[in-house]
Amino acid sequence: MLDIDSIREMVVNFAVLYGMKLLVALVILVVGTWIIRRLNKLIQNLMVRKGVDESLRPFLGSILNVTLWVLLIVLVIAQLGVEMTSFIAVLGSAGLAIGLALQGSLSNFAGGVLILTIKPFRVGDYIEAQGQGGTVHLINIFNTVLKTADNKTIYLPNGPLASTVVVNYSVEATRRVELLFTVSVHNDIGKVRSLIQELIAQDERVLQEPAPVIVVTNFAEHAITISTRIWCNRADYWALYWDMNEKAKAAFEQNNIAMPVPKREVFSFESGPSQPAVGA
Repeated sequence: MLDIDSIREMVVNFAVLYGMKLLVALVILVVGTWIIRRLNKLIQNLMVRKGVDESLRPFLGSILNVTLWVLLIVLVIAQLGVEMTSFIAVLGSAGLAIGLALQGSLSNFAGGVLILTIKPFRVGDYIEAQGQGGTVHLINIFNTVLKTADNKTIYLPNGPLASTVVVNYSVEATRRVELLFTVSVHNDIGKVRSLIQELIAQDERVLQEPAPVIVVTNFAEHAITISTRIWCNRADYWALYWDMNEKAKAAFEQNNIAMPVPKREVFSFESGPSQPAVGA
């Protein structure tokens, strides 16, 4: 039979042994949390100074943060006296179960790694993918965030995004503007071409290399379509497109360039005398 003194001694020994471990574990947790925060800020500042791509910074920061927290938790558990072999086995089993439950998320994670490695687009690029279009605002581990021209936010999962067709409008420094002018077949094509050439020559945004092209691309019964292909800097694309259409309309009106007017033939038949109804 254990007396009161023996029980008291066991409790004191237990408290001294495990209380000290618990205290040290708490100290490690507090100090480790502070170090992780400092390291995260230090790494972010270092990536900015080293010119690391803006698309990679959130991804690398997240990976670093997760890794540091896993190491800290392992240190705390080890300090508490938990057998690490058993803990790693449990952690592995839990990781397998979580991986099976989150297959879609892991696919998005792999897609994020692929996107950040291959870099088909960067933050600030205007892209079209999966039926959506917008400016890349942020590339996260699991999704890519787009901002549309009318200020909508679109979240695209990285898994499908990494395996689909992506149209990037921001890679090249120049773009081709294609304008289609439809006029009546009764107009002088040479005169229409001369008016378009004057509009091109008056606009400094139009690049001379590659040279502008003005060709007839369609000839119908009542109309002809003149295709004008000009090149400009990427930033001037939409402004040049809108301005050229507006200026062309004004120039055509001033120079009496007729627009196509479809014609319809209407046939009228005189009806014969009414016939009496059968059985009347």
